[in-house]
Amino acid sequence: MTKRKESVEHVLKVAQAELLLQRKENKKLALDLGIANKKLALLDKDKSKRAAELIIANIELAFQEDEKRKRAKELGLANKELVFQNKEKGKRAEELAVANKELAFQDTEKENRAAELVIANKELLFQNKEKESRALELGIANKELVFQNKEKESRAAELIIANKELVFQNKEKGDRAAELVIANKELAFQNEEKEKRAAELVIANKELLAFTYISSHDLQEPLRKIQTFVTIILQDENINLSESNKYNFKRMQLAAGRMQQLIDDLLAFSRISTAERKFEKTELKLIMDEVRAELKDVIQEKKATIEADELGHAYIVPFQFRQLMYNLISNALKFSNPEVPSRILIKSEIQLGSKFNNKKLSAKKQYCHISVQDNGIGFESRFSERIFEVFQKLHGKELYVGTGIGLAIVKKIVENHNGFITATSELNKGATFDIYIPTET
Repeated sequence: MTKRKESVEHVLKVAQAELLLQRKENKKLALDLGIANKKLALLDKDKSKRAAELIIANIELAFQEDEKRKRAKELGLANKELVFQNKEKGKRAEELAVANKELAFQDTEKENRAAELVIANKELLFQNKEKESRALELGIANKELVFQNKEKESRAAELIIANKELVFQNKEKGDRAAELVIANKELAFQNEEKEKRAAELVIANKELLAFTYISSHDLQEPLRKIQTFVTIILQDENINLSESNKYNFKRMQLAAGRMQQLIDDLLAFSRISTAERKFEKTELKLIMDEVRAELKDVIQEKKATIEADELGHAYIVPFQFRQLMYNLISNALKFSNPEVPSRILIKSEIQLGSKFNNKKLSAKKQYCHISVQDNGIGFESRFSERIFEVFQKLHGKELYVGTGIGLAIVKKIVENHNGFITATSELNKGATFDIYIPTET
């Protein structure tokens, strides 16, 4: 019994020490709550709810004090009560932490509201300044209105004078109308003269075609006979001919061949100038496919690549444009660099004239821009205009065959489409031909 009594006394002492500690904690909590209450008293009406909760917490703590005194007397249940109270303390501590966080959040909200109030005050100052500016502008506008009223009165006086002037001008218009009638008669006469000239021009074109056909036929027939006879002599009399004679006959054959080519090119140039032009919306890829097929052997021989994807369409005369692309591509293949594989790049785009860096284009008009670029031997930039002239060749006939009419035909076709063509190049750096054609005639 003595040991048990000592154990109970020991437990009682521990409990009393724990109660003293709890009382100190309670006093500290009471002080903290008092401070919190003072802080909460400074808050607005929204904080009243939190204050009420703290009052309830204080009442609860007072109630707990009474309960603890009762529990102290009941030593047998002290341990259980302590465990329960510890749990209750944890909850109250958590509630206090939550209350502190809420206070911190409310302080942050206050600071945010204060910052917003500062911004609002600045905005209000700015608006007041704007109002003052508007008031000044209104004053100036009123002065301007007074001035305009005076100006209106002046204009009214001027209008009276203008009406008198208008009466005079109407009389003058009557005189001009009479002159216009005479001018219209004169214009009608000039139109009749133009129609006569146009009819004469049609007849002249037909006569030119007939003359070209007859001339070319009369020239081609003797050339064919020369080529035929030279071929027969070289075949049948080859054994009897000296090397000098064979050389001369071969030169004669080559000269006749060049003459034949020249006549064919002149006929082509003449037809381009006089042929009827029927414009059609045409896919440029179809034109390119036909030209590729026609130049297939040369392309394979030169190991050339032609890049011409997504060319789109253009409003063109198809057979003329086929001749144009054929001449440009065959020209690029002819003057390719023998040391590198030939590469020809063809592009097309439709844009307003203002998008191109060219003063010859109308800014508000749409153009189809086609570029043909190669990596051939090129030419000096000073020849960029000369190469489009008839019979102009930059290289001797020993190096490159041709009559010097191919690019002249190209230029003529572009002009038939109401467009223009430019050439840019540097020696041994390839050449680029840029064509600009209106999308509508």
